[in-house]
Parts: sequence; C-alpha cells; structure tokens
Amino acid sequence: MKARWWKAEEQGRAEADPVFRCGLCFRGCRLAAGAAGYCGARAGADKGLVSPYLGRFSSCAVDPIEKKPLLHWRPGTRILSLGSLGCTMRCPFCQNHAIAQPRRPLPLTDISPRELVAKTLELGLRAVAYTYNEPTLQAEFILEAAPLLRRAGLATVLVTNGLTAREPLEELTPWLDAVNLDVKTFNEAAYAAMGGSLATVKNTAAYLAGAGVHLELTALIVPGLSDDEEEFVRLTAWAASVSPSLPLHISRYFPAHAYGAPPTDMALLKRFQSLASERLQHVHLGNVP
Repeated sequence: MKARWWKAEEQGRAEADPVFRCGLCFRGCRLAAGAAGYCGARAGADKGLVSPYLGRFSSCAVDPIEKKPLLHWRPGTRILSLGSLGCTMRCPFCQNHAIAQPRRPLPLTDISPRELVAKTLELGLRAVAYTYNEPTLQAEFILEAAPLLRRAGLATVLVTNGLTAREPLEELTPWLDAVNLDVKTFNEAAYAAMGGSLATVKNTAAYLAGAGVHLELTALIVPGLSDDEEEFVRLTAWAASVSPSLPLHISRYFPAHAYGAPPTDMALLKRFQSLASERLQHVHLGNVP
C-alpha cells in the first residue's frame, strides 16, 4: 500500500538526491531518500515517500467502548481496537510509548482490509477503533478499509491527537463514525515542546464537529504541564464554542515513560470538573476509581 499526501520539492544545484515534503500531518517533514519523518512511520525513498507500517499492527484487543473513552456513542458495547507504530507527538508522559516511540523493532501482524472485516464480524463486534498510537499514520489503510467496514454494517472510530493536515482529514472524515480527540494542554508553547500544535488541534475539532462526526474530547491533567486553572478554563470556553454538548473527559495522569511527577491530585480534578460543568453539559472524570 503506497504512502500518499506528499510532493517532490525542487533541488538546489548542490543537491543530487530527491527530497519530498510529507503532507500527512501539520508538520510537513522534508525528507530525502532514506530519512525517516518525525513520526517514525514515514520515510523518503528514491521515488517518493513510503510507509512501512501500513496494514501492520502491533496491538489488537477487544475493549469496552468506554475505554476509548467514548461515553455518548454506543455505550455498553465493545469494540475491536488496533494499534500500530509511531506518533506525530512525543509526549514525555506517554503510556503507550513502547509503540508510539519505539526504540527497538517490534513484532507486527499484517491485516488486510478484508481480513479486518471478517475478524470483526467473527468476534460479533460492530465497530473498529484505530487507537493506542496515532491512528492517522494508518490513513491510507483506513481509507481502504472503511468502505468495506461500512458495507458490512461496521463503524470506524479514531482516538487521535488531532494533528492531521487538512487534505487527509477531509478525505478521512466522511468515513468516520466517532472520534475521541486528545487535547494535551491549552498552551501553545507546551504543545510545541511536545511536538504538537494547539491551533491544528482546535481546527481539527471544529472541522469534525461541523461535519457531523460524533466527537468527544479528552484532557489529561498532568502536573506541571496541563494543570493550570486559567488555561483549563480557556480550554472549556473553547470547547463550549464548538458545542456546549461536546463531551469532555478530564483524565487523571499517572507517572509514565519519562515523566515522574506524582498522580494528579483528586481535589484538583474535581475542581476542574466543576469549572468545566459551568459551560459544558457532559463532563466526566477518567482514570479514577
């Protein structure tokens, strides 16, 4: 399966090798042959970009839909969850860093779109979620699988960081039934330090909501990174401007990967829940007993 959303760039006289601009996420990596992108899942080749993980998955599980988390879309059901490798961010607190930021080769299972349909039906499930790592790195696979899934009465779900560039986002959106979008913080500088873009996330959320995709947001409250009350209030005001009925999951952080701060204080989570409920109709606490 070929990588898409790239273009060749003109070379200066001193450069003999081709260079390509990736257009999958907001970053637009400029890649020569043999060079990997920031995400680790796209690379330059002699005649364009390649994506060696398309249709190849590191993780496959059956989850409660509430684990995505989605609480207002088919509650009480279960969903087939697939994860691959790579990510368009590098969060220091990533709980899935082994696959999002892999440091060694990992075993992968090849699954074709038709095999995915058959597996989902065999398990008696009605939906597939691309999750665990950044799912839009499988965009080409998703676009091939989603029509087959829909024809079989099966839904497509993404759990994403929302950094997809507009062109692939517009192609994906008609095939998406539900999305959980993870808003890491409401501070642009903090976003940039983790490799992201708050402006892109906001645009993605507005686009998905405007297109009628069922959308829920997650805000992980990380001490020292996303626990500022003023910034959180701005987040809730923005979310309410998208829609007051937009569900918000306020999730408790636990130490992981390269971030060792103690777990989020429960009193702070409840305070944030109260603040968010002033503007939003559906506010939930996550990762709590």
